[in-house]
Amino acid sequence: MVPHGGQEQAVTRRTLVTVKCVSVRLGDPEVAPLLLDLHREYEIRYGTGDSVHDVDGTEFDPPHGGFLVLVDGDTTVAGGGLHQFNATTAEVKRMWTNPGYRRQGHARTILRELESLARGLGYERMRLETGYAQPEALALYRSLGFTDIGNYGIYEHASGFELDLTH
Repeated sequence: MVPHGGQEQAVTRRTLVTVKCVSVRLGDPEVAPLLLDLHREYEIRYGTGDSVHDVDGTEFDPPHGGFLVLVDGDTTVAGGGLHQFNATTAEVKRMWTNPGYRRQGHARTILRELESLARGLGYERMRLETGYAQPEALALYRSLGFTDIGNYGIYEHASGFELDLTH
């Protein structure tokens, strides 16, 4: 893993040995590096990392949600969670990819797995929001067919996206 010391560091790209998708709970050890680095990254990009705590962890639990991580041995590669936004819509939160594994399609894999989970839970739509300082996320969501729905949440400059799951 890339050490976290509050300073930007050079990232070494890593080659996967074996990656697998695992269903976890937000408090599980596999999620800890995700939350820690997500908080650090939000502080660098936005000046605050508080948004990693905007949803209670139990909201990601079945039967209305779930949390998935990709792991490579003992290393958390990427992850994201899904919780109920309303009766027909699931919301994605905590999307993250380990800096050493970026630009290799892992965020796309997690989003597709979350989409499958949302369909399996009976949701008709999946939505998410991201900030202006994350152009790579904006591009990813658009490339996966998410439609820009404007700001719907509590973050003033966030962009909202939604994917129709009924097709």
